[in-house]
Amino acid sequence: MPENPLIRDQNAGIERLLEIMRRLRDPKTGCPWDIEQDFASIAPYTIEESYEVADAIEREAWGEMEGELGDLLLQTVYHTQMGEEAGHFTFQSVVRNISDKMVDRHPHVFGDESRDKSAAQQTRDWEAIKAAERAGKEQKGALDGVAANLPALLRAYKLQKRAARVGFDWGNTRDVLAKITEEAGELAEARDTLSQDEVEEELGDLLFVIANLARHLEVEPEAALRRTNAKFIRRFGAVEARLAEKGKRPEDSTLQEMDALWDAVKAEEKRTRGEGGSG
Repeated sequence: MPENPLIRDQNAGIERLLEIMRRLRDPKTGCPWDIEQDFASIAPYTIEESYEVADAIEREAWGEMEGELGDLLLQTVYHTQMGEEAGHFTFQSVVRNISDKMVDRHPHVFGDESRDKSAAQQTRDWEAIKAAERAGKEQKGALDGVAANLPALLRAYKLQKRAARVGFDWGNTRDVLAKITEEAGELAEARDTLSQDEVEEELGDLLFVIANLARHLEVEPEAALRRTNAKFIRRFGAVEARLAEKGKRPEDSTLQEMDALWDAVKAEEKRTRGEGGSG
């Protein structure tokens, strides 16, 4: 079949990408791998690309952002092409839907409401609009609509945020910390007396309350844990480098030796940043 000139037109914008995806999915002349895919098989890639965008932002790797955002955009185009093939929706209907939603949710920008209100009031208004939208979708429960496939820690955070909107919440951070102490004690007991399944349940309870503490501290727990993961990788890498200078590897070393190097790396980082504390 003759090739659509859009495919080679570097100035054709989104229409070029849409045509490329149509061509890849063509059942007669497309790519066999792309033709075989469906929503379920592509979903993991969509999640992965979202995290790669977040990772680039966290590392302030601005030179990588263009490529990462392009990869993420491709996921939207992929899903909308499959949606069009199945008769569910099109790229244009998806764009129309989100555009309408943004206009409806910002009456203080696109409507008659005043912009003279605080960010907190705007947030309350946003949530009220979203609640009305959920009611229109027959989502009756306060927790309806929190995506089941979110990372568990993030979903816990969002579930508790929803529950707090209807008054189901601890009054202050002190109460949450007390609950963490209680759950930690139950976990310690479970470790010695309960089954592995019950231990898992108790650990889940503790993590759930920690997610609530993050909400009370206005910290997004996934972001906090990603930051700590990055710090652990950085510091452990420095420990490995110092061991290598001695001709050793971690598996050739004692825990005491690695702990001492860890403390030295941590202290050096804090001196470099001029910080105190024990993080």
